Parts: sequence; structure tokens; C-alpha cells
Amino acid sequence: MLKTFPPVQPDPGVTRQVLSDSPELMVVSFTFDAEAEGKLHDHPHVQSTYVESGRFRFTVAGEEMEVGPGDSFVIPSGARHGCICLEPGRLIDTFTPRRDDFL
Repeated sequence: MLKTFPPVQPDPGVTRQVLSDSPELMVVSFTFDAEAEGKLHDHPHVQSTYVESGRFRFTVAGEEMEVGPGDSFVIPSGARHGCICLEPGRLIDTFTPRRDDFL
């Protein structure tokens, strides 16, 4: 069954939309305006991030990295992380298990 989730704006310049979900896995699109921030946070979910477009400076567990289109990486469970958007773009994040707080 195909579900449609509305986009939401969790922070200024950031739009989040759940693309698909099951109890074990969730796929989410995040669209960022330039200079928008994904505030530092942590959660028990393992997260995989794919950069579809744009440029971002991520901090993951105290380490900084700059990423661009085609880059992907995994954020371990419990790792404090966040990003600053350097060039407008879109991230595709997957979470296991599902982020019930996004529903």
C-alpha cells in the first residue's frame, strides 16, 4: 500500500518529507536552503545519509566533513550530529528502525 506523507518544516530553511516507512526502516527527504542548519542532535537509530544535491558541512561525533552530490555515509546509533548547508540541496536519509517521531 502506498502512503503519502505531507512535507513539514522542522527548522527554518529545512523541509522534511517521509518518503516511505515500515517498522524496520524509514526513508526521508530533507531539502535545505543555503545556510540552513540541521541542529546538533542524537537518536538511537542508525542513519545513512545520501547527498543528492548541494554541499553540506556535517559534524558527526565531533568530526567535521564536507560532503557533496553522490557522497554517502553512516551515522551510528547515539552519535551526536548535525549539518550546515553550504549550497542549497537535498539529502536522502534512511533510518533503522523507523523514526516514529517523524510520523
